[in-house]
Amino acid sequence: MDSPPFAVLCRTFRRGDTVDWHAHAEAQVIFATSGTMQVYTDSGRWFVPPQLALWVPPRMPHRVDMISDTELRMIYWHPSVLQEWIPDRPLDYIFALAATPLLRELILSAVKDGVSPQKAELAARLIPHELIETPNIPVFLPMPTGAIGKRVADLALADLRMHLCASDLAIRAATSIRTISRIFPAETGLTFKVWRQRARIALAIDQLSAGRTISQVAADIGFGNTAAFSFAFRQIMKMTPTTFLHHLPAPVVQST
Repeated sequence: MDSPPFAVLCRTFRRGDTVDWHAHAEAQVIFATSGTMQVYTDSGRWFVPPQLALWVPPRMPHRVDMISDTELRMIYWHPSVLQEWIPDRPLDYIFALAATPLLRELILSAVKDGVSPQKAELAARLIPHELIETPNIPVFLPMPTGAIGKRVADLALADLRMHLCASDLAIRAATSIRTISRIFPAETGLTFKVWRQRARIALAIDQLSAGRTISQVAADIGFGNTAAFSFAFRQIMKMTPTTFLHHLPAPVVQST
């Protein structure tokens, strides 16, 4: 194989920066040591705070938006290397997963300045195995593909405080509740109620990562109290907002 088996990249971004639509011949893991990003694909978007890593398979078009100042660490694997290193589990789909302590340290070891090539390769070999063994986290928000569904989704995303009920949204989108109930499972795989709740929790991830308190976030996205917000958050993220905050990592400073 003429191409190197893997490559690494470290970049610093400011809030509002965008890496426009592109695709890689290699597979890629994207990890923010600090900050939160939003990754778009053709089918929807992923909200990725520092607790998570995102796996992007080869040749998948995607765009990355920084919703806070962000330190990114990225590792790329040649597809033939993955076939050799993990032949029984082709990682041919995009997914987010918890950045376990082991996964975090493996990524940081692979990209560390001055690391020996042998140690970097050992880390790069182990990372795909840790990806396979760690449960996926549902921070993906699938977007409707049809015109009606897109109108409803845009209205709902602009109303995360839940001022508008489903009937109000249907009227503003020139459709009916029955049509919404049919379209969202068909086009997103989620009922409209579940889709809307996931959108609210995605916004909560952004706000919590930016330093807002649990009570502030709960009020901002329309929950009557923090208990209701914590229950909804745990349903999506498999952890409470308090646990999420406790696991926010400090920024990692790379040695020079």
